[in-house]
Amino acid sequence: MTIRPSHLPRLRRQTLRHLHDAASPLRSKTSADVAQGLDALATNLEAAELYWAGQDMAALAVHSGAQLAAARWATADRPSPCGLIFWEEGIGHMDSYGVQIPIEACVWGPFEGGMLLWLLMSRSRLAAETARIGRFEIVEEEIPPLIPICAATLPVTTEPTSLAEVDPQLPQPVVAALAAAWLLMQQPQLVDRTRERADKATARAYARDGLPAPEVTIVDLRRQHTPQDRDPDAGTDQRTYRHRWIVSGHWRTYKSERYSEERRADKQWIPSHPKGPAGAPLLSTEKVNVWRR
Repeated sequence: MTIRPSHLPRLRRQTLRHLHDAASPLRSKTSADVAQGLDALATNLEAAELYWAGQDMAALAVHSGAQLAAARWATADRPSPCGLIFWEEGIGHMDSYGVQIPIEACVWGPFEGGMLLWLLMSRSRLAAETARIGRFEIVEEEIPPLIPICAATLPVTTEPTSLAEVDPQLPQPVVAALAAAWLLMQQPQLVDRTRERADKATARAYARDGLPAPEVTIVDLRRQHTPQDRDPDAGTDQRTYRHRWIVSGHWRTYKSERYSEERRADKQWIPSHPKGPAGAPLLSTEKVNVWRR
């Protein structure tokens, strides 16, 4: 099954049933030392705002995350205190005893003074993989639609923490992509954020419980992006340029206090774009890395 934004509320609701049922295989067949983490996952998942990231957004998050050396995990640095984000086509893999497990979703929220991050995959992906291999079949009723794979607590600090120091249980590229996505989501000139309601069946189920129908925030790249950031020193040296050249995508750090005091990113992603006088020939180099939608 292809998971769409309107499916997330239902998948969240069904996953919570497994987490709250002591007799479910998820709880009864999990070691006692993981129980506290699953309890926290249930608490954070119940309070989570829901996000769905398109394939292009996920690709940019991975690409730009690879250029992040450090990140902050405090409440003010997150798009919401608790959240669930589902990545279309996944956000990478983690190695488990030589098996590559796809990561398709992340859940975050507070835990013991830090931020607990859970990585998950979908039951539909597991079913597809087992059907492809053909060695065994899964009993879908015993498996939550969003399967917890791995978790770790990240420190909440005022200064960025090195991504190299992330708990080794978590794949660093996935954690870096999540941090990059949070920063990118705060750039309205680059990213579109729209809202979509739950499907009708889920809305009715919430209504029976006296709850409003939840909405999902869809995060994707703008169809057309015109860079609004320009080098503040451009043109001050009185040089006349005769060519255009490509500036690779990169993070720009802002030192202004307003970016640390308000809930805004202090890093901004500057997409690849040409610079130089309009109409001038493009300077050819041996290697030009250009990212485009």
